[in-house]
Amino acid sequence: MFLNTVLARNPQLIDAAVKLHQEGKIPSNAYVLDLDMIVENIKYMIEKGHKNGLKVYPMTKQIGRNPVVAKALKKAGADGCVCVDMADARRVHEAGMKIGHLGHLVQVPEKETKAAVAMEPEYWTVYSMEKAKAISDALPEGKTQKVMARIYAPGDIYYKGHEGGFPAESIVEVARQLEQLPGIKFSGITTFPTQLFDAESVTVKHTHNYETLLEAKKTLEKAGYTNIEVNAPGTTSSHLFDEMASRGVTQVEPGHGMTGTTPLHVYKELAEKPAMVYVSEVCHFYENRGYCYGGGMYIDPVFSDYTVKACVGSTGENARENLVACDIPNPAAIDYYGILESSDKVKQGDTVVFGFRAQAFVTRAYVVPVSGISTGNLIVEGGRIADTWKRTGAKGYL
Repeated sequence: MFLNTVLARNPQLIDAAVKLHQEGKIPSNAYVLDLDMIVENIKYMIEKGHKNGLKVYPMTKQIGRNPVVAKALKKAGADGCVCVDMADARRVHEAGMKIGHLGHLVQVPEKETKAAVAMEPEYWTVYSMEKAKAISDALPEGKTQKVMARIYAPGDIYYKGHEGGFPAESIVEVARQLEQLPGIKFSGITTFPTQLFDAESVTVKHTHNYETLLEAKKTLEKAGYTNIEVNAPGTTSSHLFDEMASRGVTQVEPGHGMTGTTPLHVYKELAEKPAMVYVSEVCHFYENRGYCYGGGMYIDPVFSDYTVKACVGSTGENARENLVACDIPNPAAIDYYGILESSDKVKQGDTVVFGFRAQAFVTRAYVVPVSGISTGNLIVEGGRIADTWKRTGAKGYL
């Protein structure tokens, strides 16, 4: 599904991936990122976001917390990155990018609070007073930290394991308690997810969580609070910005939006273009079916089951004309290989290019940003690679 969007809107990415792989300049089991396209996408989102008074904090987990991309986002003018966890925060911080938001999906572990304080995140979300107190205790004398409260209410929905926060009905009391902690400045509210793709209507719809967030903002305003930050993450692309800003949202966090891989990008030609593919290689055959290397075949389950296809070939042109169905291992199994359908057009050593909604940070795949794809002047800019690869002394993907 996503592959069709790449073929239609950024076929040069497929050509570049095949060429670089066949030349041995990128490995199999690699997410290849069109760095120029990511920058183009995020610049558009920043421009539209800022026109609407929105802070734009890109998410980098889905592109493997890549430091090269983080640096490019900084240069493009992003307000900072949202970091899903401390591993993400460290990569972003090391790349010299400001941490715009920390803690709203994965809370900072207690023993890492001081390390997080040293990174000086602009906003820090907590689910409990205990977490807020840990921040307060870790702050150097005279320092302050802007803190947001994660909230929930009956009717809100969550991915399993994502639950947590303060009851929205108690938000005023929560704000007052937070501000009693030394160094803590209550700054706003958040939840997740505030919008999701709806397959039936083929639109992105706001969740009940979104309304919970906006009602909590009104409650705080009635209690005298002003300049409340409202952080509304989930399935975010620029087509939502006008409406979100008009409702009082102040912060957005595009992840798949900046790589053109939200579910809606499959069905509608949105402003952002696809900027990410997964590259493999035909390794061997068994019962006339080609097996291709895995390692990064985690497909974010935003759609019901569908036939995954890949472009297979030794040149970009023949790969784009040779779409082959591939059986992806069930998540219960290790994805050592994907299994291509029987075809006389599949040969050992062929490059295999997939287009799907990835979450690179949960895989063991390489992440390789490439610049110059639109001009044909291909430069492998590097990416965060496995420590084992670095220990071998191999070069090319750092």
